[in-house]
Amino acid sequence: MSDAKAKSPGAVQTTGHAWDGDIQEFNNPLPSWWLWGFYATVVFALIYWVLYPAWPVGGSFTKGVLNDITFVDSDGSVKTTHWNTRALLIRDLKEGKEARLSQEYMSRVSAAGYAEILADPEMMAFTRSVAKGLFGDNCAACHGAGGQGVIGLFPNLADDAWLWGGSIEAVSTTITEGRYGFMPAFRDTFNDQQLSDVASYVLSLSGQETDATASARGEKIFQTEQGGCYYCHTHAGTGLKSQGAANLTDQIWTIADVNGTDDPASKKERVERVIRNGVQRRMPRWSERLSPDQIKLLTVYVHELGGGQ
Repeated sequence: MSDAKAKSPGAVQTTGHAWDGDIQEFNNPLPSWWLWGFYATVVFALIYWVLYPAWPVGGSFTKGVLNDITFVDSDGSVKTTHWNTRALLIRDLKEGKEARLSQEYMSRVSAAGYAEILADPEMMAFTRSVAKGLFGDNCAACHGAGGQGVIGLFPNLADDAWLWGGSIEAVSTTITEGRYGFMPAFRDTFNDQQLSDVASYVLSLSGQETDATASARGEKIFQTEQGGCYYCHTHAGTGLKSQGAANLTDQIWTIADVNGTDDPASKKERVERVIRNGVQRRMPRWSERLSPDQIKLLTVYVHELGGGQ
């Protein structure tokens, strides 16, 4: 390539290096827009380092200047601190567009009665959204994420069998005041034969396969002062919601996992175990941990989990 051609307008310039006579190194400079963009990022970084937290210094870091942020903390106090993502998140949760909309709906729910909430699709959508989080934080550890419970430990909230009542008022009372489920242990009251007979009768109430003679003996114990089971479970075996006594005539078992086996002997053994050892389980009083509005949201949510009554 001649010098004249290399210096002509539009020709690609070279660095002047050449190998084997005709291999040359071109000089292609970066586009000016790219260079100015790079310089702008450098300037931006320098400004950012000054204004915002950036550099570690010993056990701390530079806090930046002129970037204080004020927010309402979780305890309700107003705090001012240097800019940081936690403070920004808290402020957005309290003052952002979504937060203001949430506060508006919460005010509506707070002022509304249960019947009004259940009849309003918008308030129900808000209630489900917020209460799902409340349930996950406070209730799911025992009752499961879907409210399915754990047989023998925690009642199933997703069916329509309510130990203490499934009305909206009853669910509210349960959450607010807590519950204490108690059945005395009969290990010192019944001998092995009596335990077996009462278990047979209890199983027969829900249509399970049992020995008719044993069930008849168990019925006498259940229905008389000898056992006194009818005090809580009633003569019909349908239970008393005022006592949290289970309905023994349905196919729903909250303590003895009768439905977990097909073997009649295993079914009876599981019922015997409950009668022998009794039941003691407690649900805490949530009025000491949650606000009235949070309890109202949870009440509607739990009520809907079981289909409501």
